[in-house]
Amino acid sequence: MSERILIIEDDQRLANLIQVYLIRQGYLVEWHNSGEGAEEKIQQLNPDIVILDVMLPVKTGFDICRDIRTWFSNFILIMTASEDNIDEIVGLELGADDYLAKPVEPRLLLARIRALLRRKQIETDKDNTKEFVLPQNNKTLIFDNLVIDGENRKVLLHEQEIDLTTAEFDLLWLLAYNAGAILSRDDIFSQVRGIDFDGSDRSIDARVSRLRRKLLDDPDNPSRIKTVRGKGYLFMREGENH
Repeated sequence: MSERILIIEDDQRLANLIQVYLIRQGYLVEWHNSGEGAEEKIQQLNPDIVILDVMLPVKTGFDICRDIRTWFSNFILIMTASEDNIDEIVGLELGADDYLAKPVEPRLLLARIRALLRRKQIETDKDNTKEFVLPQNNKTLIFDNLVIDGENRKVLLHEQEIDLTTAEFDLLWLLAYNAGAILSRDDIFSQVRGIDFDGSDRSIDARVSRLRRKLLDDPDNPSRIKTVRGKGYLFMREGENH
């Protein structure tokens, strides 16, 4: 879904220029032309980024920035025509995430927006990636019809024992014990015996493929062991019992 941007700017010509340019770049862009009602508009839209002019009718951009920062957690980019860098200092101290001087060059504004959104994605990835924990071998993990007995090193699927090699069991146990967390290939290499690093990760990928086949997990659309592109592998938690 495209990111939503709200421009709060009383200069109609500049606002239209920015709006048209950003829409062409694939963003959802709305415009509000006054400090009056600006906070209500932000609450209504909850945009990913607010582009906020400093000199606005009724209420200044600084006042808006200060007031919304208590509840608005997304990005605020301040714009000002002032050449005095005190505006930049004040804006950042009031909670703005970035600052841009007028006249605004659209490509520079786009670069700042993309940088802010990359920061948001990095923060989201960190929130969604949990630290893996070293598994204890005296537990039994149950995921619907899949039972993994760590103490006896046995795996049952639909009450039928699955024949796994030592390294395959170690890999399954590590992934399942950390169900819901993304494990990188480096994590797996450091913990699973019998997997040799060949510089291309093929050994882990091949072992995951064999595990999927033995667990009847569709390789084209796996529901048990997911591949997270660029990150590693994720064992799904659905159906887990404690």
